[in-house]
Formats: sequence, structure tokens, C-alpha cells
Amino acid sequence: MSSIVLTNVTVFDGSGAQPFKGEVLVEGQRIAKVGREGAPVSAPHAQRIDGKGAFLMPGMTEAHTHFSWNDQPSLSAIQFMPPEEHMLWCVRVAKRYLEMGWTSALGAAAAKPRLDVVLRNAVNAGEFPGPRYLAGSQEITILGGLADNTLPHMPFKELNFGAVVSGPEEMRATTRMFVKYGVDHLKINLSGEYIAGISAEASPFSEEEIAMLAAEAKRAGKRVAAHARSSESVKQCVRHGLELIFHASFADEEALDMLEANKDKHFVAPGIGWLISTLYHAEPWGISEAAATKMGYKRELETAALTLQKMHKRGIRILPGGDYGFAWMPHGTNARDLEYFVKYIGMTPMEVLLSATRLGGELMMRPHELGQIREGYLADILLVDGDPLKDLAVLQDPKNITLVMKDGEIFKTSHDVVPPRGGVHASATLPVDGGVAQTIHAPVH
Repeated sequence: MSSIVLTNVTVFDGSGAQPFKGEVLVEGQRIAKVGREGAPVSAPHAQRIDGKGAFLMPGMTEAHTHFSWNDQPSLSAIQFMPPEEHMLWCVRVAKRYLEMGWTSALGAAAAKPRLDVVLRNAVNAGEFPGPRYLAGSQEITILGGLADNTLPHMPFKELNFGAVVSGPEEMRATTRMFVKYGVDHLKINLSGEYIAGISAEASPFSEEEIAMLAAEAKRAGKRVAAHARSSESVKQCVRHGLELIFHASFADEEALDMLEANKDKHFVAPGIGWLISTLYHAEPWGISEAAATKMGYKRELETAALTLQKMHKRGIRILPGGDYGFAWMPHGTNARDLEYFVKYIGMTPMEVLLSATRLGGELMMRPHELGQIREGYLADILLVDGDPLKDLAVLQDPKNITLVMKDGEIFKTSHDVVPPRGGVHASATLPVDGGVAQTIHAPVH
């Protein structure tokens, strides 16, 4: 069992307390001791890493992850990527997330039925580096709904972006199919999306179809995630107990009241970065600000900001992440959400970091061992060059993420690992891949 002491660090422990000077002992997969300045950890048997004053924090959780989105400008470009290349893409992107400090992630839908499941299993087996992962299904939709990309001359469900259902019995069969594949949760598109030509305020599913999904998921012990921009779709989530709510832009006062009354049951991942990037950063790919405004994104961003501010004041759990993986918001730029939470939602930097860490442990259903730097917790740890509490933007630059540890194993570092009797454990940095520095480090045992 490996033992490592991280010394000379500023510890943000994810509890809500202010950071403190200290050091952390990791034994195997878990945090064994957290020491404060003046009361150092005694571990002469352990290897040592001098953090040189770096900011030590829990690994972050991405709450709305699409590993199979392939940094292209359209859904069709994702849909028609061959499955073999698509799986390899997911593997590479998962590594990118881990090295940017996202040690946990929740899948918000896969572009093909088993991509998320296979990736999760490979990461868990240690075959490839990546965040600990909860695997989602494809997006379940209706005929003509968001993610129904079939064409009249090509009406083959197996080629479709989403899983199309019509009626409760088709919903039952589809839910059972994804349960058979081994997903951790189901995903349903309860509202529309402007870029797909479907109003974000539309709510196309019948109550009977949603009830069937909820019943079958509960029977199988699975959670349900919902693309839910419209007010009615948010209410449907609460009425049917769908725990994971994505977007919620147009939630009205009644929907907010319902969410607040059930805030211990639901998480909201608004994906606000999608609204901002599509409105202001997509022009090189043919979507000008005027075009995005005409679609409805400016109005939605303005409405969503007010809605999320109200949610935050009501104590509803809001987490970062969402829809990264398009050309104008590529994978690896996810930490933009942290700044957006301050600018558009009114969170403090402390609240944002707690959302990305401690709330992430709750989202991953492991609040007793994830999301905090505490004795007995899993050693998912970052070292950051800079103070995110003063400038959240430091988390956007891969060079500032100087160490990433997951389950006590170092996956990236620019720090020397010194054995108990001296000597330096070598590290190496590979060329930049897709704009994100790729650093490898031999496992420390």
C-alpha cells in the first residue's frame, strides 16, 4: 500500500471552512490524516511531495457530461461517427477530463447505446485513466422530439441519435433495454432545444410515458436524468421523482416552490455554459449572436440567470457542467462554468468550489467518502498553482492543475515525489493534445 504526504500546501477541505496551511497523508486509496500548521503529520515511512504553497482541494465533479460529444458543430457530426472511432474518442476525452481536475463525472447521455457503459467499465478496471463515472443511457425522446434525427429515407432506430419511443409500452421496453446494458441512470428529453428547431419551452411527453419510465427505473434501482428547460418539464421531474434535472431555465414560481419543497431529492445542472457559448462564441461555426438571439438563446440566458439566482437563494443544489463537447465549447474548457456561476447566478467563489466538490460527492451518491479532504475519504485530490477563491479562472488553464490524484494514484504531476530515503521519482510531460497538456507519471507504490 502506497503512502504519500503532501506537504507545504494550503488546504481547502470542501467543508465550507476557510483554507488553512497544512499537509495531508494518503495511505492507499484514502486520506489517512489531515495536519495543520504547527501539528504536522508524522509519517516517516511515506513518500513526500512538497506542494510549494500550492492550493490543495478535493477533485471536482462534472455534473452533466457527454464524453461522446466529439467537439464538432452539429448533432449529426456526433451521430455519424463510427462506433469504433467513437469509443476511442471517449477514452481520450475521459483522460483529458481527469487531467483538468474532474475526478468524478455523471453521464448526461451517450450518443450510442453502450458508449458510457463500456467507458465506465474500462476506467473502473484500470484499463484507461478517467474520472470515476456514472454511465447514462442514450437520450430517450419521442417521434419528432429532441434527439430524433432519423430521416424519411433512413428510419432505422439503430442509426438514431436518441432512443425514440411512442407510448408507455415502448417506454417500458426501452427502459429495460438500457437497464440490461448496465447504465447507472436513464436520460429523457422532457423539453425541446432551440438549436434543434424545437422550442425550449415545449414539453412533448405524456404523463403516462413519464410515469412508466419512473416506475421501471425505480424497479431496477436506477435514477433518471432529464433535459428539462421548460417550466412544465421541471414540474414533471418533481411529480415523478426524476432526481437529476438538467437546465431548468424557464422554471416558474410554482416549479421553484416544488423544487424547494423537494430539494433533498433533486440536483440541478443548468449547463449555463451552453447558453453563453452558443450566444457569444459560435460565430466561427455559422451561429452569430444575431442568429442565436433569433433562435431564442438570449432570452433563455436572461431568464435562466434570474431563475438560477432564485434557486440558489432557496437552497436548491446547483452543480457545474453541461453540454461541453461542441466546437464552440470543447471538452476541457468545462471550468468556465465556475466563473459563470459567479457572474450569472451570484454565487461566491467559495460556494462555487463547494458546488464542484462537496455537492459532487452527493451527486455521485457517495457523500461519506467523496468531495472533501477528510480522514477516511477517498484520495481524490488536486494541487492548483494559484488561489481559485481569488480567481476561479486559474482552474481553466491545464498548467495550473499541477497534480491530479484519484483513489490515491497520481495521474498527473509536475511535482517531485521523494521516497522516504531521498531520491526523486521522475515525471514527464507529453506534447499538447487538443489544447490540453497531457502529463504522465509512473504510478507510485
